[in-house]
Amino acid sequence: MIVRPAALAALGTLCIAAAASPALAQALPLAEVHAADDWSEAIAEARSEVRRIMVESNVPGASIAVGLGDDLIWSEGFGWADIEAGVPVSTLTKFRIGSVSKTVTATAIGLLVERGRLDLDAPVQEYVPEFPEKRWPVTVRQIAGHIGGVRHYRGRENFSMRRYPTVDAGLEIFAADSLLFEPGTDYSYSSYGWNLLSAVVEEASGEEFLTFMRDEVFEPLGMRHTVADHTDSIIPHRVSFYENGAGGAVVPAPYVDNSYKWAGGGFLSTPEDLIRFGRAHMGDGGFLRPGTLAELQTPMTLRNGESTDYGVGWRTNLQADDDVTLGHSGGSVGGTTLFITVPEHDLIVAGVVNVSGPAGQIANRVAEIFERHKLGM
Repeated sequence: MIVRPAALAALGTLCIAAAASPALAQALPLAEVHAADDWSEAIAEARSEVRRIMVESNVPGASIAVGLGDDLIWSEGFGWADIEAGVPVSTLTKFRIGSVSKTVTATAIGLLVERGRLDLDAPVQEYVPEFPEKRWPVTVRQIAGHIGGVRHYRGRENFSMRRYPTVDAGLEIFAADSLLFEPGTDYSYSSYGWNLLSAVVEEASGEEFLTFMRDEVFEPLGMRHTVADHTDSIIPHRVSFYENGAGGAVVPAPYVDNSYKWAGGGFLSTPEDLIRFGRAHMGDGGFLRPGTLAELQTPMTLRNGESTDYGVGWRTNLQADDDVTLGHSGGSVGGTTLFITVPEHDLIVAGVVNVSGPAGQIANRVAEIFERHKLGM
């Protein structure tokens, strides 16, 4: 099915509201979920902006959630999860979150560090001995911060249709390749590096990667709608994936199988689940020890003293208003995500779309609106 921009503009006006979600209140028993009326002006302005951006950028479906402290103050779905079937986006709709999967996986790494099962400064072969030795030694920390020299995708590798039965099987794509540079001397973003980290998690935990993520991260945090994007399973509320074709027409995205990169970019989730995750990693959220969380979120430094603005799965950004944000963006085949936390304002925003599109623009604009209303500006 092809949807032209003019038709999509009409589709973009449909929204399913779910402010003050009871499901989130149950998952976060300490939270006092605000009534939508408390933030009615901010919500109305943000809703208008989301719709405008969707129409201008031909976005089939989007979902947004905003958390302030322990409270979910807005959660809403817009447009279509499946255009052909006429299924609207709801707050239960699961989107591909791409590289935000790295931030979620970083929590598993933090847990293993706290339990004495993982040393960030150990050579990666200490945990994955089958990964070939390279010209230079490379540590777990260096790989996690994209300063280890492991390469990223080549050509259309991220359009893989092959199903990999295990984490280790997926390493064969890049394991034999040389490092791009001596670890610690440069920064080069690598999803494959995080695939290698999933094998590290398996060895350090003694469990399969997805099992550890489910039992030790998703379930304890109440992330009941976050799962691996298995192509061989029925996953309720999974969105359909789209891309912009010739002339701006919206068309189905190519089929891909993300089994080679669960940790690097293979999870499905909802904005509400990402708010739950963010809350547990803000201030004294308490899921990880303060020192552990600081170690994950502190940007690494290259040998020449230059900051990478990237820690262990967490990116740091300085905004135009001098606010510091922590989080991650995620780009997938048929999906884009932005997850941001603004510690100074105790604000968390997550935005997702089911097209390679402007989730970042949407989430950043929503964050600006809620910051301004919070400050009474």
